[in-house]
Amino acid sequence: MPTLTVKRLQTIPAELTVPGDKSISHRSAMFAGLADGTTVIDGFLPSEDCLCTVHAMAALGATVTPIHEEPGVGLVKMAITGTAGHLTAPASPVDCGNSGTTMRLLSGILAGQPFTTTLFGDASLSKRPMKRIADPLGLMGITITGQGEKICAPITIHGGPVQPIDYTLPVASAQVKSAVLLAGLFAPGTTSVIEPVATRNHTERIMAHFGIDCQREGTRISVQGGQIPKATDILVPGDISSAAFWLVAIASQPAASLRLNNVGLNPTRTGILTVLERMGARITLSDVREHGEPCGTVTIAGTTLQGTTIGGSEIPNVIDELPILAVAAALAQGKTLIKDAAELRVKETDRIAAVAANLRLMGVTVTEFDDGMEITGGAKLHGATIPTFHDHRIAMAFAIAGLFADGETLIEGAECIRTSYPNFEQHLAQFQ
Repeated sequence: MPTLTVKRLQTIPAELTVPGDKSISHRSAMFAGLADGTTVIDGFLPSEDCLCTVHAMAALGATVTPIHEEPGVGLVKMAITGTAGHLTAPASPVDCGNSGTTMRLLSGILAGQPFTTTLFGDASLSKRPMKRIADPLGLMGITITGQGEKICAPITIHGGPVQPIDYTLPVASAQVKSAVLLAGLFAPGTTSVIEPVATRNHTERIMAHFGIDCQREGTRISVQGGQIPKATDILVPGDISSAAFWLVAIASQPAASLRLNNVGLNPTRTGILTVLERMGARITLSDVREHGEPCGTVTIAGTTLQGTTIGGSEIPNVIDELPILAVAAALAQGKTLIKDAAELRVKETDRIAAVAANLRLMGVTVTEFDDGMEITGGAKLHGATIPTFHDHRIAMAFAIAGLFADGETLIEGAECIRTSYPNFEQHLAQFQ
């Protein structure tokens, strides 16, 4: 689907089940590949990004056995027999595709291996800074080389003996935290990461699920080196970041309602629900349960949304949802301010610039700042030709905007959506 055509919303399905959580799918494959024994992963997200992680672990010695492919989605259930912490050197450089999670977390794992590995990615990933992991891993005694001052891909990890450190994150980043903790598994003694602001805790949760003792005391997260993950089956819940697109579509439509099944409800990821409720949406959670990660059914009822301010400590909790929240802001009454979100400028694209430019194409007044934007809601949206900048979240956010626009909205380069949501187009068709 190089170009996706979107028309104004016509129908609303009663329910949807979104694909598996991207962050948990990545980590499941990595820990299964490191584990002693065989892990069955069910509900896996077979997106291009997550499959890069599976292929990387296979290249490093893990054995991957497909179990079930879901039509229109892909491989959702697999068994991975791990390496008991002893990876093997890959025969060639490892392709991380568009996935920053694959490159950054894998760097932490590879830091403790007795060989050198080169990781590369596509043009978009090659622009993203890897210095933020090279610096702490350097403090642990590992050299990572790359391109330019920001140490961009391709990068080479010169693995070897790792030393434990106490590291305070200079920016809130779950990926950097995870890279350090993963490297810490191969270090003698205790490795600790101190968070100035709480970030996603999927790595800590999955460590516990695989039998790794990972301790949190206040803002300090610590792991003792020498532990080997124990194989254990895992059920991946639906991705709340994927659900976010439909949450906004319904929240912005008065009298509409939708039930989303088996959605991950990790408290470090549910900021999207908090923000939408603050804007006036009515959200109900039911059938909440836990299998390593909390999940449940989310039912949302639409209304006339009101502008709000999104910033401060809630930003790490909604960082991936900010493009679609910007669309919600355009559909709301009044002004919405997004601030303290400079991290958006170093995602798959500069998401602040991309969102602001695309909203203007559709008739929205936007003021752009270094760390965010102010959006004046309530304008009548009109269809436009929308560049995605090869960014899946930009593509999907503006497909939702197209449901509220006059005329046709053309999403160029929509194939990037496959990096996180393989059956997005089929779900979108249920609203057309």
